[in-house]
Amino acid sequence: MGQLEVWRFMSRFNAFKRINIIQRHLIMSKHTDATEEVLLEKKGCAGVITLNRPKLLNTLNLSMIQQIYPQLKKWEQDPETFLIIIKGAGEKAFCAGGDIRVISEAKNANQELAPVFFREEYMLNNAIASCQKPYVALLHGITMGGGVGLSVHGQFRVATEKCLFAMPETAIGLFPDVGGGYFLPRLQGKLGYFLALTGFRLKGRDVYRAGIATHFVDSEKLGMLEEDLLALKSPSKENVAAVLENYHTECKIDRDKSFTLEEHMDKINSCFSANTVEQIIENLQQDGSSFALEQLKVINKMSPTSLKITLRQLIEGSSKTLQEVLTMEYRLSQACMF
Repeated sequence: MGQLEVWRFMSRFNAFKRINIIQRHLIMSKHTDATEEVLLEKKGCAGVITLNRPKLLNTLNLSMIQQIYPQLKKWEQDPETFLIIIKGAGEKAFCAGGDIRVISEAKNANQELAPVFFREEYMLNNAIASCQKPYVALLHGITMGGGVGLSVHGQFRVATEKCLFAMPETAIGLFPDVGGGYFLPRLQGKLGYFLALTGFRLKGRDVYRAGIATHFVDSEKLGMLEEDLLALKSPSKENVAAVLENYHTECKIDRDKSFTLEEHMDKINSCFSANTVEQIIENLQQDGSSFALEQLKVINKMSPTSLKITLRQLIEGSSKTLQEVLTMEYRLSQACMF
């Protein structure tokens, strides 16, 4: 057998191996227990997506992505579906992120799951951003990483007082992906850079005040809000917005409380405006305030490589389209994985 034939044989063998690995992952991840991992239901005027892994904080796996994407596309084309709602099962989480444990285990076993997972996750993020139907994400509980990607690119993001937002990737050797390079640098001032590099957690109304959520609603009214949305008759985007605005206006929780980071925004804008991680660290040291020193302590615990990748990602992403950012992030994800 010549060298060319050997190469062709090995290429076919590796492709076959990759397909087998992906199929095994899908079989293993299809059922964590007797229940479906994601529920896709037509209710009233809406298509409703329920992330259904409450014991695992509704973390996102490849099987769930591959079910949500085609159904989202079908609903987008269906003349009888007027809006799409996505929510998490249980009281603890909307979605705590991608199921990194499964990806890590696959990598340790020399299985090539990461390229497929990240590619299809980012395709779903883009589909949400470009969806022609009103898309309403109900952010109740933990909303991190991949969960942010399922929500922040949609038209409406409704947070409750139990919402906990963060992009914690610099602590685990990654970067704030799922379009983080697009939406984070577009937050007020340098807030997005601060959130990305430190993994700072925003809670409740702060998620709205930061510009991540579009509305803020009392968690006890979330069920009623969903019912009112489902009861709409052939609603327009404006009809959906009016219902959300009514609930938002009625919510009194922390209404008079200022944004937690408001008093620190000048420091954040000043310290995190640098183009290098080294200069940001120097800025924090020179500032010397208790807030600055606390952030310095946090940053010193993060992966140095992740910090540098993340800062460059946000700087580059600030002038790119979402599609361009997702392409960049896919390449970064593969470089970080291998």
